Amino acid sequence: MWPTFIRRKLAATASSTPLVLKQALQGHPPANSPSYATKAKRLLLLGRGSNIVNSAGRQGCPGYPAHVKHIRDVQVSFSLSKWTRLYSSGNGDLADAVVPFMGESISDGTLAKFLKKPGDHVEVDEPIAQIETDKVTIDVNSPEAGIIQELVAKEGDVVQPGIKIAVISKSGEGVAHSAASEKETSKPPPESSPVEKKTVTEPSSPKASSCPSSATDAQAAQPSKPSVKEPQLPPKERERRVPMTRLRKRVATRLKDAQNTFAMLTTFNEVDMTNLMNLHADYKDAFFERHGVKLGLMSGFVKAAVSALQHQPVINGVIDGDDIIYRDYIDISIAVGTSKGLVVPVLRNADKLNFADIEKQINMLAKKANDGTISIDEMAGGTFTISNGGVYGSLLSTPIINPPQSAILGMHSIVNRPMVVGGEVVPRPMMYIALTYDHRLIDGREAVFFLRRIKDVVEDPRRLLIDV
Repeated sequence: MWPTFIRRKLAATASSTPLVLKQALQGHPPANSPSYATKAKRLLLLGRGSNIVNSAGRQGCPGYPAHVKHIRDVQVSFSLSKWTRLYSSGNGDLADAVVPFMGESISDGTLAKFLKKPGDHVEVDEPIAQIETDKVTIDVNSPEAGIIQELVAKEGDVVQPGIKIAVISKSGEGVAHSAASEKETSKPPPESSPVEKKTVTEPSSPKASSCPSSATDAQAAQPSKPSVKEPQLPPKERERRVPMTRLRKRVATRLKDAQNTFAMLTTFNEVDMTNLMNLHADYKDAFFERHGVKLGLMSGFVKAAVSALQHQPVINGVIDGDDIIYRDYIDISIAVGTSKGLVVPVLRNADKLNFADIEKQINMLAKKANDGTISIDEMAGGTFTISNGGVYGSLLSTPIINPPQSAILGMHSIVNRPMVVGGEVVPRPMMYIALTYDHRLIDGREAVFFLRRIKDVVEDPRRLLIDV
């Protein structure tokens, strides 16, 4: 039988198909018909049947003489070699570096910079580019070890997960040629000949050398009027214009949205840090030997904030439309300032953590934030925020709420001030603390009681042991 696709092709061109080939499509050629093979052979030799065989490729045509098969092979050899050459580049030597998944709430990012350039060698999972998102900076790692052959995207492009940004050659083939071509294009143009450098000075025209008119003389004779001096601005060469990072844009948008949405009000108090600092001085060495981490003051304020949130649960809540959501868990966000902007990692279930757990997690999250390796999940959520501007020397400030939370605690620097204790004026290490809250949800009474609880626990940490 003839192959099915040959019969379909002949059926489509029935008007131009010889009768002998139509009969051949119906079944096996008759054994007592010697003219059958002769007519078919003649059609192939004349060229009409060659198109059919060429479409059939290497599939055999039963009923044809043996020497016709040789002619068929010659007819299709060029076409087969051409088809094979079109797909010869898929040898698996090239690998694409694509943008990874960046988080549930992040749909795109900005290609901040390339860490590698064409011709550089990379290892598996070695970062080759950095992508800035609204929250974190994400690395694009190399999927294979090899040589960077081409950078597809450009710095500053907005990219989405799955977009190809670079091509990596595992064998390094083709990279040397492209590098050589780049060197050739970077060569300076040949210097012009001395003849070209000469300039022709044309003689001045008689009109140009003529004497000035009398009107011009009169204007020159008159003294010039003093003009109003414009302000002298610094030259543009002394200014630098750089694009705002996505993280900075996101922070600016969120803070402005907080000002436009919340009815923010700030209340203040001051804390005597004597007892907490004495506790730190007495047990810092033993704490480090036992837990392998330094004992800081932040863990004391986190525990104090947990106690205050348990006494005033409305501050741990949030407005959602016409409803109020009261949370039965406490996830405290710690504001960390980095060179790229402000990030706020979260301490999960802070009410179940002890001092050692809090210090370990704070150190780990702060290190990740400064290295730029913190993930989206480690910053998502949070029911209350603590911001410590005192580490930079801030004496007093009004922090802005971190949406969608309802309040934020601001810590400040510790300063020795004269205080009246037991009827005597003595120096004490004092700290101003501030609570900014959403007045739509939280009344002044709850805010003041909350800050007062912070003050009581920090000034007397023994309250945490007996819960008073």
